[in-house]
Amino acid sequence: MNPRKMKQMMNKLGMEMEPLEGVERIVISTATGNYIFDGAEVVAMTMQGVKTFQITGEPRFEPKAPPISDEDVKLVMEQTKAPEEKVRRTLAETSGDIAEAILRLQGHG
Repeated sequence: MNPRKMKQMMNKLGMEMEPLEGVERIVISTATGNYIFDGAEVVAMTMQGVKTFQITGEPRFEPKAPPISDEDVKLVMEQTKAPEEKVRRTLAETSGDIAEAILRLQGHG
């Protein structure tokens, strides 16, 4: 379809489209993690007073890390004698799996 005719039709319907310039990053947060778009193309569309956004790009998914309790950290520290920072990092890497963290810190994992 001719772009000019398409624009005329959109105007008749009360529809406007505007590309957003300079978009660097878009993050969509969900209960299980984040969908991250780097350098996505975004178009803002307004139709009958309602604004919507169209995102074009390939997202990557980053799962949310489970909360790590102080009790879990203390238990792993007691079992491995590892420093707190290293224990917290290892628990995060193992998604909070205490047994796996202990094995890794003891050099068995």
